[in-house]
Amino acid sequence: MDVRPVARPAPSGAPEVEARIGPDTLAAEEPLEIRVGGGPLAVTMRTPGDDLDLAVGFLLTEGIIRGADDVRTAKLCSGDEEPNSYNVADVRLDPAVPAPEVSVAARNFYTTSSCGVCGKASIDAVRTRSAFDVATDPVTVAPAVLAGLPDALRRRQRAFDVTGGLHAAGLFTADGELVCLREDVGRHNAVDKVVGWAVRERRLPLAGHVLMVSGRASFELCQKAWMAGLPILAAVSAPSTLAVDLATEAGLTLVGFLRGPTFNVYAGPHRVQGIPTATTPAD
Repeated sequence: MDVRPVARPAPSGAPEVEARIGPDTLAAEEPLEIRVGGGPLAVTMRTPGDDLDLAVGFLLTEGIIRGADDVRTAKLCSGDEEPNSYNVADVRLDPAVPAPEVSVAARNFYTTSSCGVCGKASIDAVRTRSAFDVATDPVTVAPAVLAGLPDALRRRQRAFDVTGGLHAAGLFTADGELVCLREDVGRHNAVDKVVGWAVRERRLPLAGHVLMVSGRASFELCQKAWMAGLPILAAVSAPSTLAVDLATEAGLTLVGFLRGPTFNVYAGPHRVQGIPTATTPAD
C-alpha cells in the first residue's frame, strides 16, 4: 500500500492522507551457497544475477585464489541436482591451489547483505594480504573526473531505477570510462561481482582503475579493492577509521563523500591531481 500526504488540508488543519493499493517492485534477496570442489564454503545473502562473478570474486578477495589460472571450472548447479540448487555456485580449483578448510570455513563465512565480514573468526583473519602492490601504481585522476563518477554510476543502475533498493559498484578508467557495473542488495557483493568479472576476463591486477561504490567506504571494501590491485576507491558516503588505516597501509587512495563537485581524500592524495601531498594524515 502506497500512503502519502496530499496538499489538501483536512478539517483539523493536518494534511489529508491518500492511500493507494497496488503492486510495487522490490529488490530480490536470496541466499547463495558458494562451494569449492563440491564442499560448502560460504553462504551470502545476495541479489540473484552474476552469481559466478560473485563466487569467483569472493574467492579472490578472501585470498583463496590469486587469479583466473587458479580456477578450473565455475558453474551454477541445476535445479535437477537437489532442491534449491539454483542458489548454489560450485567452483573447482586447480590442483595446485590449496583447498580451504571447508568444515571450518562453512561456519565462519556466513555473510548478510549488509555486512561482508560478520562471520569472520577474528580481525587477524580479515586482514588478508594482497598479491598486488598498489602503492607503486602511478595512476592519477583529475578532480573533475572523480566528481562525475557518482552520476555516471547512477545513470547505469537499471535495477535501482525500478526498486530503489540496490547498491552498485562501478569499475572506471582514470579518464572516467565505465568498464563494468554490478548491483546487489549487499555493498560487498556488488564489489565481489565486479572483481569476479575482472578475474574471469583475466584483467587482474586492476592497475590504473577507480572503483566507485554507492555506499560508505568500509574496511571490507578497502580490502577487496586491495586484493584486486585497485589503486583508487571512491565512495559517496563516509569511510571508517579502519578503512582509512588499511588504505594508508596498502598505499590505496581513498575518497569519501564524493557528491557533486566536492569530496574528501582520506589516504593517498598524490593520485588526485591538484591535491597537495604534504597534508596531515586523517585523524
